[in-house]
Amino acid sequence: MDIQTITAADIDRMQAADPRTADRSMLKDIRDVNVDTGLPKKERMLDFIRQIGNPYCYRHGDYVVKVSFADTDATLEERMMSYMRAKC
Repeated sequence: MDIQTITAADIDRMQAADPRTADRSMLKDIRDVNVDTGLPKKERMLDFIRQIGNPYCYRHGDYVVKVSFADTDATLEERMMSYMRAKC
């Protein structure tokens, strides 16, 4: 897939990936991703996607990670703080 021409159908397919049935050997390990922080924002995003393949489903070592987003105005930082408060 050419990251310059990712379609809505490509994004839907990536989001629909099931971590329970994903072929681990085909998933990229996020620990191998190194994005050049000196690049402009758009170029960093493209570089990340080029390296990780599917940003919604990837590996971290032996673990398959599935990322999804809720339709909300809450930020990741707010959710993390809420989680930390609940656990402490």
